[in-house]
Amino acid sequence: MGTNSQRSPFKTQVDVNASAQCDDDSTMPTVSVKGLKENWQKWSSEHQENQRLNPFSHDTRLSAVAPQRGQDDYGKPQEGSLTEKRGKEAHTHIGREVQKLCEVIRNIGELNEDEDRHDSHKKVITVEFGKLFEHYVTISNTLVGILLRARKQRLVDFKGEMLWQGKDDHVVITLLE
Repeated sequence: MGTNSQRSPFKTQVDVNASAQCDDDSTMPTVSVKGLKENWQKWSSEHQENQRLNPFSHDTRLSAVAPQRGQDDYGKPQEGSLTEKRGKEAHTHIGREVQKLCEVIRNIGELNEDEDRHDSHKKVITVEFGKLFEHYVTISNTLVGILLRARKQRLVDFKGEMLWQGKDDHVVITLLE
């Protein structure tokens, strides 16, 4: 066993009986070998199950049936997983960014007639990309990505697939809602 200074911080069943005879009041945790073995076996079993479900694992045993294209759960993370949690957090974060962008457009934009719809004299808020870029760059460095997301959600509209600083400074961005 050795001296007290050479011992492991974890006591085994043999150490418990020996420490019962010691007079010092050390607060070393007591762990049985059986308990360690059971915890290790539990972790090992859970890990093996997770590896069978992991499509990137090189486990050659039969795995769970993977969802096929067209099924509802295809391309989605497993329910309750960390991946699902991170995805939901990212979705919420992007939603807040889109709302912040719409607020900035409302604050710095100008009220104009909607030129795309000639039959209605509806007023819309518009702003040029260059002006928006100057104001928004202090808030976030992801303006173009957030604009694309907002357009996908039909909150804003602009001409072209992508906006480039300098080249597209005069492109008009229209707030739809």
